[in-house]
Amino acid sequence: MTDRTDTRTNWLDPRQLDAVRDQVPLVYVDAVPVRTDDMGNVTHVGMLLRQTPDGSISRTVVSGRVLLNERIREALLRHLEKDLGPLALPKIPPEPAPFTVVEYFPDPAVSGFHDPRQHAVSLAFVVPVSGDCQPTQAALDLAWYSPAEAVSESVRREMTSGHDRLIRLALASVGVLP
Repeated sequence: MTDRTDTRTNWLDPRQLDAVRDQVPLVYVDAVPVRTDDMGNVTHVGMLLRQTPDGSISRTVVSGRVLLNERIREALLRHLEKDLGPLALPKIPPEPAPFTVVEYFPDPAVSGFHDPRQHAVSLAFVVPVSGDCQPTQAALDLAWYSPAEAVSESVRREMTSGHDRLIRLALASVGVLP
């Protein structure tokens, strides 16, 4: 939880944002929330149920833009608090390093990661959370899955935008891909 109030609501108005999206890729963060055991092994993966940019309802990870003059760590904390609530207590190191970089394109055939609005570059992180996660207005639901459940066909069918691949990459990065 941060000790300051976030007063930045949006760094561009919607019309300006659309114009920028048409001309340059935007920087995002993707955070895969996880629960760990006493040894630090991932035991559960958290996924939100929300409306995605293409209008569908699907399982997804915590995601959002990095604002102008905002550090990556600050962006992660802001989006995790926004989506999981202020008591999620994410454990983000002082200098976080992504497990991968994801490129989202309007055409899903380009990279397998899809955002109909734009070309976006996202730094993806696995973030342990230890507190009480309560999805906020931004999400319809939060569910926790074992690593095996998270990559199961039934859960994968609930995901869009390539997030099923992102979950597999996240689990592989922490050595628990079933």
